Amino acid sequence: MTLRHLRIFAEVYRAGNVTRAAEVLHMTQPAVTRAVQELEQHYGVRLFERMYRHLSPTEGGRRLYPQAVHLLDAFDRMETGLRDWDSLGVVRVGATVTLGGALLPGLARQFAAQYPGIELQVTVANGGSLTAALCENRLDLALLENGPSLPELHCEQLGTDRLCVVLAPTHPLAAQSSLTLEQLAAAPLLVREPGSTARAVLENALAAQGLALHPAWESVSTEALLQAAAEGLGVAVLPEQRAQPAAQGGRICLRPIGDGAFVRRRVIAWHREKYLTASMQRFIDLCRAQAR
Repeated sequence: MTLRHLRIFAEVYRAGNVTRAAEVLHMTQPAVTRAVQELEQHYGVRLFERMYRHLSPTEGGRRLYPQAVHLLDAFDRMETGLRDWDSLGVVRVGATVTLGGALLPGLARQFAAQYPGIELQVTVANGGSLTAALCENRLDLALLENGPSLPELHCEQLGTDRLCVVLAPTHPLAAQSSLTLEQLAAAPLLVREPGSTARAVLENALAAQGLALHPAWESVSTEALLQAAAEGLGVAVLPEQRAQPAAQGGRICLRPIGDGAFVRRRVIAWHREKYLTASMQRFIDLCRAQAR
């Protein structure tokens, strides 16, 4: 088994088709097929099943893929960046929509000022997408809320934030000092998209009370939900820090949920098998300093 075998396997896995993988690799189809077969023989396990002209990975294939990606990425990084490994390079950082708006811009500005030779490549997405990207080595580090309970990821807490109810000052529920989960379930809810941490926290809390989430609005944009709440189109459940500026301007009101225990951890996460370069470690250290 060689890195060549793993590279061919990974491309077939991504393409789901030998023909497309062969085109990307500039190889013949028989050569690609033979390499996969050699890998299967080496490990004594079948990696793909052919179904309707499409290759579907087996459980063995799904287990091998993320490890193969990590090995290939480590080798490629060694080949291309060994000379400047500790002083230059790229750090791929992800952040949730909330932290990408509230925390990451300031961190990125400070990092660029302190380390102008290091490039930050930033991805802002929901927590589920970022977790998958860490596991597949498409990101080096990620700023998340309520770090995922996956054994392959290391999460270090940086602080906390709180979810609250956001509604127009003229909304009937604005007269109350706090809102119950039952009131939220009965109201037109303005929520983030499936996969976001804020959405997951709310869904889990409702489910624990035997209640279901029936959104009136779903959006990847916190600003869109804030505007909809300000217009009286429903009530939103959002991070307090993101909603606070609009509340100070009088556009909206903020109310706690129940006993106010909707607190989330802010964490920086990375894969446990990830080799942390000096550049990555510097970004982690900056996050730690900000959290103090």
